[in-house]
Amino acid sequence: MQGLRVTPAREPGRDRLYVTLPSGRTLAWYDPAIGRVSLVVEGYGDEVPAALAPFVTGDVTLGPPPVPTTAHLARLALHPDDDLAPNRPGEALHAELDPLPETGAGRPGTHHRGPGVRRLRADPRRARLTAQQRLGGELDRLEAIGRRVVHAVPLPGADRIDHLAVGPGGVFAVHTLAAFRQRVLIADPQVRTGRAVPSPCLRLTRRRAERAAHTLAVAVLPVLAVVGAERLEIRPVPPQDVRILRDGEVPALAGLGGVLGPADIDALYATARDRRTWLRV
Repeated sequence: MQGLRVTPAREPGRDRLYVTLPSGRTLAWYDPAIGRVSLVVEGYGDEVPAALAPFVTGDVTLGPPPVPTTAHLARLALHPDDDLAPNRPGEALHAELDPLPETGAGRPGTHHRGPGVRRLRADPRRARLTAQQRLGGELDRLEAIGRRVVHAVPLPGADRIDHLAVGPGGVFAVHTLAAFRQRVLIADPQVRTGRAVPSPCLRLTRRRAERAAHTLAVAVLPVLAVVGAERLEIRPVPPQDVRILRDGEVPALAGLGGVLGPADIDALYATARDRRTWLRV
């Protein structure tokens, strides 16, 4: 049959290609994350694969859509105001900074001096936003291989989890540390960035993971992701219970497995993306 249309569509947590008739009726969709073509109208078992052929690589399976799980049905019923899945990395910082003018030019942490203008330093929140965007983008790329990520998870007390990642290797509560062109010294539980006063960053990272574990009723591994550091030192030895990620090490999380199955990942993600889950942590 001629005239079938293939249209890309972005949905929370996944990309799909939809195959439709010229009238707009959907015949099937292709989910590259799982390599499956879900055929929703019988009689197009040959035409649909032919239309998708230019966009598909590797082996795919063809069949009816999978039976919805309880978690999937719960997601469909979730009110948009309670759905955290569309959150961007650094969502809360966006809300704080978008109405404000830029106070520094160029790179995070730079300052600007003009004629007759007092020296201004960039708002440190912008460096934190840049770090969360960079780290969040790396985590989002893991969704193509079955991992699920929720950004900017709100916690009571004006706190939040920067990124919550769910995958075969378990659940990870990721705290992002912006350290552009600075030296970072980690001496558990203190973390010193540049010349700043040391902060109990590891204690905070652990606490957020503990709150997530209590809420989700599953083990949650605390992760500290150091973004943009010129040099990172850990003394005397790395902490045993907190995973430290340097630049470029996010893909290492994808290699972990053997903890959660697909149904567990789906159920935990559905719970984590519901804002109401986190009201009484």
